[in-house]
Amino acid sequence: MNYQFKIANITNWCISLSAMRYAPCPMPFYLAPNADGLEPSAHYQPPATGSPRLTTRNPQPATRNRQPATRNPDPASGFTLMEILLAFLILAIVMTTILGSFNAVFSTTDTLENSGKYYDMAKNCLNRMSLDLGALYVTQPPFYKKPEFDDPPDPYHIMGATADVGGTSFATLRFTSSAHIPLDKNSRGGIAEIVYYVQAKTDGQLVLKRADHLYPYPPFEEKGSDPVLSRHVKSLAFKYYDAEGEESETWNSDTDDYDHATPTAIGIELEIGNESESYTFETTVRLAVHRKKLE
Repeated sequence: MNYQFKIANITNWCISLSAMRYAPCPMPFYLAPNADGLEPSAHYQPPATGSPRLTTRNPQPATRNRQPATRNPDPASGFTLMEILLAFLILAIVMTTILGSFNAVFSTTDTLENSGKYYDMAKNCLNRMSLDLGALYVTQPPFYKKPEFDDPPDPYHIMGATADVGGTSFATLRFTSSAHIPLDKNSRGGIAEIVYYVQAKTDGQLVLKRADHLYPYPPFEEKGSDPVLSRHVKSLAFKYYDAEGEESETWNSDTDDYDHATPTAIGIELEIGNESESYTFETTVRLAVHRKKLE
């Protein structure tokens, strides 16, 4: 019986040690005495109450990464003729759209540059004409009298007419002003005769020029040395307004047709541009002085 007790204690100790290390322990058994000696008993006896239990972790199922099955492409496969033609068609559509966008951008840029150039040119031209007309000089009675049939014209008269240039009619304007601009070394001032007129250059371009001469006024003659107010002129027109607000396209202050009066305001309409585009600029200058109608 002592052998049986000792073997039971050894078995309990083995179970405790196995539980701590998570390792299995041999099943406990007892040696029972018999006639020939000690033999293992076939009866299993569970451990005593309070003795540690054998615990094990739940093993995770083994997994392995499975790659999706792929099929080796057929080396003899390729694009059909229809697919190639469709690809070229799509490429042509895309390229056409891109080139059209570039052309639109470049065209818009050129238009903006031309419009800016024309705007600056017209602005400078109209400013110069406004300054000249703002300094208009007109003789008043009693210094001015109705001319007789054989009297010379008034040197300070205002005359607006038209002239044919290259088959197109352009307006001309002649008047006197104190806004003289000396173009030579002579700095002498005074009342100058100023004439606006359009001239055709050798390359066919039409330019607006300004003639400026001090007294005594020579007969008017177009000169290549006259300053250019504006280039690329397509049309030029003046509108003359009398004291009653009536409008006229021509004027001559030295004739009975206008009762020897001068206009109270002059409107300017200038169109400049090229064959594809043109811009029209307008302004009206109210004259500081004018001569009333003579009865």
